[in-house]
Amino acid sequence: MIDIEVLHRVSATLAERKAADPDSSYVSGLYAKGTDAICKKVAEEAAETIMAAKDGDRLHLVWEVTDVWFHTMILLSHFGLGVDDVLAEFRRREGVSGIDEKKSRGAT
Repeated sequence: MIDIEVLHRVSATLAERKAADPDSSYVSGLYAKGTDAICKKVAEEAAETIMAAKDGDRLHLVWEVTDVWFHTMILLSHFGLGVDDVLAEFRRREGVSGIDEKKSRGAT
């Protein structure tokens, strides 16, 4: 089971970093660089996750997925969203066929 409280604590820290001096922390600096820089970081971490999976390195995979989650949380925070928004969407989708869910969004 996920320790949701750790995700909430990280979210709170990310929110605090939004107002901090960009030179004071990695996250503050990333916020200051804007959406493109944050998206680039998410993509970079996703690629590293894929490479770890293809290598079959389970520990490295966990590290990289953690990096993806972290940077995705920064991206969500950048747009005024957070863990609870994602959890609400998971709740909405729970028990719904993936095929049906995609159809409901008009996805192909």
